[in-house]
Amino acid sequence: MTTIGVEEEYLLLDPVTGLPVPLADKVRAAAGLGRLVADREVQCELLQAQVEVATPVCSTLEEVGGHLLRLRHALGAAAEAHGCRIAACATPPLRHGHPVAVTDQARYRAMLTQAPQLVAEQLVNGMHVHVGVPSRETGVQVLNRIRVWLPTLTALSANSPLWDGHDTGFASWRTVIFSRWPVSGMPPHFAGIADHDRRVQQLLDSGLISDTGQLYWQARLSARYPTIEVRCLDVQLRADEAVMLTGLVRALVETALAEAAAGAPGLDCDQELLQASMWHAARHGLSSTLVDPSGRQRRAGEMLYELLRHVAPALDASGDGRQVRALVHRLLQGGTGADRQRAALAEGGLPAVTDLIIGRSTMP
Repeated sequence: MTTIGVEEEYLLLDPVTGLPVPLADKVRAAAGLGRLVADREVQCELLQAQVEVATPVCSTLEEVGGHLLRLRHALGAAAEAHGCRIAACATPPLRHGHPVAVTDQARYRAMLTQAPQLVAEQLVNGMHVHVGVPSRETGVQVLNRIRVWLPTLTALSANSPLWDGHDTGFASWRTVIFSRWPVSGMPPHFAGIADHDRRVQQLLDSGLISDTGQLYWQARLSARYPTIEVRCLDVQLRADEAVMLTGLVRALVETALAEAAAGAPGLDCDQELLQASMWHAARHGLSSTLVDPSGRQRRAGEMLYELLRHVAPALDASGDGRQVRALVHRLLQGGTGADRQRAALAEGGLPAVTDLIIGRSTMP
């Protein structure tokens, strides 16, 4: 079975004011001392109001869900010990009038020098799914085949409608914030691994990026692991929603691998249409339409069921079909994280949103 691993980024919030608090080093240290968390499972992030967790390599969705709950609970306990809470939302509903401190590492200090305003506004949290691939050449073929589905995944994962105390009008404002870096957005189509490596090396040689970690494409070849890394997802309110998305991403990669092995033609889409489709998905989430690879707008639910149909053989082969379909159905009934944040805002204002995002973070 194809291996999977998940990274999640969380905010650290004051439970009373709802504002980000720069306590990441203390929370990470406290979590790292606990019996529940192994070394390197809790990692630093760019800003001191953010922390990241990474699961071990997993074979099943049950393993992924168990590790995410373990890590969320351990980190949540460490945060509470320092008077704050973890929040599994992709943007903070409120921000201070001054920037949050940057984590004291050379790479992060260089980013602050390169783009101080972008760093100041980089309080965004994603979920990254790693799926094992046999080789880098095969990985490029997978990237070429899954890129048309990234807007649908973004709409499904949308969990960042609020910024500076108001509704941005976007379901995933995180997607917009992240799109401002030099190399970001939809990954290009590559002719093969040689083409990929040539173009990446050109970016490095030009000095426009300092390392391959600054390839902020929505999906990319991992520089550290033999995996495809899908990065278009907002972090999820609930751990089981993260499991659902992990199952869909793995099934997409396995479907692409099977198609490539069979020599089947992949869906293709012009880069500008894909880029606009991603913007449209970030704007509306599942509340309106999504754009299919032919450029036709279709109801979001219709596109989601088309995705499920596309990956059905892979889902069923891995034994994930029933679980993933049930979770997708529940999400369609209850709404995305963005929908639920907006409902909380309408019902009880920003305090209700804070209660939602810190109360759901350690739920199954």
